[in-house]
Amino acid sequence: MLKNILSLLFAICMVSVAQAQQFKVLLFTKTAGFHHVSIHEGVDGVRALAARHNFSVDWQENASVFNDKQLANYDVVIFLSTTSDILNDEQQAAFEKYIKSGKGWVGIHAAADTEYEWEWYTKMVGMMFQVHPQQQTAYLDVVDSNFPGMERFPKRLLWTDEWYEYQKPFKSDDLKFLLTVDEKSYDASTNWGGTARKGMGDFHPIAWYHNYDGGRAFYTGLGHIGAIYSDQTFLDHLYGGIYWAATGKGIKK
Repeated sequence: MLKNILSLLFAICMVSVAQAQQFKVLLFTKTAGFHHVSIHEGVDGVRALAARHNFSVDWQENASVFNDKQLANYDVVIFLSTTSDILNDEQQAAFEKYIKSGKGWVGIHAAADTEYEWEWYTKMVGMMFQVHPQQQTAYLDVVDSNFPGMERFPKRLLWTDEWYEYQKPFKSDDLKFLLTVDEKSYDASTNWGGTARKGMGDFHPIAWYHNYDGGRAFYTGLGHIGAIYSDQTFLDHLYGGIYWAATGKGIKK
């Protein structure tokens, strides 16, 4: 009898916990190219955000989860430093349908180094990775503070990361930029495959968002270094993107 009562109480507690969760997140980290060692720290960081902000997170590296039935369980999908071709045609179709149903996507760092041949995806990301110089310290500048998670950022902030240079022209023309990196504050020059590059010029975006094909998409190029995922400023920035992508809330009209 006592065992049955305890089982019932446990079940009630589990239902209460589930009801308290704000939304559900699929955290996807499959790589078919370069594998960032910071992914595991990134997973820990997102799990810490889930515990702090009352949402659930499922971590997956198996792309079979990208089907109509399983995706329907989630409000937002996070691509954490994914690389190269990670979804087949059927999985891509299921994800497109998912976004079109009004759901959200969050891309972190190498999510912009993923699925170059999938045009729909590249337009969702908005800008795709091209090259990067060595990791170094630079100044971040806030372009728009009217977005959740930007409250902690001063107008100008010293930051160390791997500064992605993105392809031009941009894949989407409706991006709303949040952060840029000041190329005058670091050495943006690099040489990839014998081609010398000197950065993107005066305007070098590093975080942005937009409404896309019925859903929402947020991307941040920050997140290469593992220690960033225990940095409160970055965690606020990341949670703001997750919260907006999952709910559509947080932007002052």
